[in-house]
Amino acid sequence: MSFELWVEKYRPKKLDEIVGQPEVVEALKGFVEKRMIPHLLFAGPAGTGKTTTALALANEIYRDKELVRANYMELNASDERGIDTIRVKIKDFAKTKPLGEVPFKIIHLDEADNLTSDAQQALRRIMEMYSSNARFILACNYSSKIIDPIQSRCAVFRFNPIPDKALISRIKYIAEKEDLKIREEAFESLAYIAEGDLRRAINLLQTSAAMSREITSDVIYKIAGIAAPEEVDEVIKMALSGEFLEARKTVRRLMVDYGMSAEDLVRQMHRQILQMDDLDDKFKADIVHYLGEIDFRLTEGGHGDIQISAFLARLMLLGGIRE
Repeated sequence: MSFELWVEKYRPKKLDEIVGQPEVVEALKGFVEKRMIPHLLFAGPAGTGKTTTALALANEIYRDKELVRANYMELNASDERGIDTIRVKIKDFAKTKPLGEVPFKIIHLDEADNLTSDAQQALRRIMEMYSSNARFILACNYSSKIIDPIQSRCAVFRFNPIPDKALISRIKYIAEKEDLKIREEAFESLAYIAEGDLRRAINLLQTSAAMSREITSDVIYKIAGIAAPEEVDEVIKMALSGEFLEARKTVRRLMVDYGMSAEDLVRQMHRQILQMDDLDDKFKADIVHYLGEIDFRLTEGGHGDIQISAFLARLMLLGGIRE
């Protein structure tokens, strides 16, 4: 089964099934009870349920699959982001009367922050003209890219990264339904890698299931191309204790075994350093300050192996000063 079919199969159909966004769900339920919604703006990171919430909201308002199909239109603004799409496709849909008891249609614009400035200006006017029989749901990663006149017409909902507990609960549900053999620690690994992105966690779970009959943490880390956090911690501690060559050898092994780039390793080191309890805040700040320089050099085209070696060397020097 393809990833898209997995997502569709396990996508929540009702607001109560949405995980990790309790405040948003509670507020939207009030709109459902009245069967009346304002224009909505859903903003937040990828994989946190914005599109799913929009579809669940439509299902609960129209309460019939045929009415949802007739009255709900979803467009991905990253593909159709020009002014012609707004003036023709969206306008034609918005100006026709809805079917059923609910007095409005719903137009869902996914990735609305990719709309051009001209398209957003045209959209603002259509939102005014057809507000009597059309409601807009705009979903975006960055609400700052939506012009102020549109934001002021919408009720804004912020979607947070899904907490690990809620993410693991949903992944366990899918694993049980698919009868997957997966170890308990692998769920924690999925949550670590996904960082609140449920879509990414489902993708990793499906890929892991296709690659191995028994899903373990090692399988998940290798597929994701990310080192286990314990291994990154070991590299940092070796460098701080003066074992520069051993730390460098371990880094090279990680980059070969997991196919990690220097940029990936820098990001993971940053995450692990901030989580290390045995380092004080000032010492962490010194490390992260230099890690930022390494990240900049890599962005500017610096050689990955040399830059990572330079960072490990700085860790060794800082470790000596600390002692």
